[in-house]
Amino acid sequence: MQNNLIDRLRSSMANKKCITRRAILKAAAASASGILAGSVLSRVGQGAESDSDAIAADPKVRGPFPILSTPFTEDGQVDYDVLAKEAKFVAWAGTPGMIWPQSADSVDLLTTDEKRKGMEVLAEATRGMSTALCLGVQGTNTEEMLEFAEHAEKLAPTAIISRPPDSGKTEEDLRQYWRALAAVATRPVILQTTGGVAYKGPLPSPQLMIELAEEFPHFGYIKEEAGDVLGRMKASLAARPPVRRVFSARGGIHWNEESRLGSEGVITERAAYADVLTRIWELQQSGEDPETLKDVFGKFLAMVKVKPGGLRDANLYIWKKRGVFKNLISRNYGPGKSFPASPIISEFKMNEEKIAEVEKRFEALNPYLIEVTPDLSKPA
Repeated sequence: MQNNLIDRLRSSMANKKCITRRAILKAAAASASGILAGSVLSRVGQGAESDSDAIAADPKVRGPFPILSTPFTEDGQVDYDVLAKEAKFVAWAGTPGMIWPQSADSVDLLTTDEKRKGMEVLAEATRGMSTALCLGVQGTNTEEMLEFAEHAEKLAPTAIISRPPDSGKTEEDLRQYWRALAAVATRPVILQTTGGVAYKGPLPSPQLMIELAEEFPHFGYIKEEAGDVLGRMKASLAARPPVRRVFSARGGIHWNEESRLGSEGVITERAAYADVLTRIWELQQSGEDPETLKDVFGKFLAMVKVKPGGLRDANLYIWKKRGVFKNLISRNYGPGKSFPASPIISEFKMNEEKIAEVEKRFEALNPYLIEVTPDLSKPA
């Protein structure tokens, strides 16, 4: 098992993936012992039974962490200026955190260079902000994931997030993939339980999530969004510690129900409603106004369920309405969710009837929106 991981990493060097010898040795050590040297997380208490029990959940990795939508120029290039504006918008809304690249449009349909540059732009845009930046690091295989992980580490975000590799076929593949990540990462790692459109492997079990949390003090953060979600959440939440945080997902549609189980935040590509997500979170935490929570959450659900209800579609319309996006341009998959050799560009359009419906639902959110949008072109 250990030798298999080392062989994969050595193979990446042969393919000029720039994986260092130090990373190989660290991965081997992590696979053999399950111990990460030099963890930067804070220890709590005295006389704890194990390293994992002595590491508290990072207080900055909690609450809504919306995924930023990828903006494009009219000719289909990534619009990095607008990406930075998105980050400022989310921070202006008081949202605890933000994530990129993680959704399909930013993971599957961007080049390696585009993802790396986007990470750099966001690291610069969020410098000095109280809102935490979480960078997505995943790949078709371990080597590609490690390339992004090492790049993210240089940018020093608050946290990183990773989904299963497209090439993963067994739970053991996922175990070794994330153990290799544990050897490179030095900050909280959120594990996403679903893979991308090309992933055909198993859903990682709660037992695997718990096992990795026990092995690595910076693991134990879980984005739970597939299978028997409530049952899986209960299993993970019952294992605190070493499990440190469980996040809701699935568009935030079940967030209220899951928060009552113990979910401590939500990860969803709904950053256009960052102020609404923040308000919902505050009400969940205080428990002082259940009627207002019911009202705002119901209106949020009505907004995100509008048809067509994809993660871009009407969502792009709201981004533009709120003064962040310039257009409704997207890149698209090829036939059968294939990855096209060159970008397939389209512009989302709605007829007048659909626009009226979206406007009406968004207007219902007015009591929970921060009214004055700042000048997002200026430094935060």
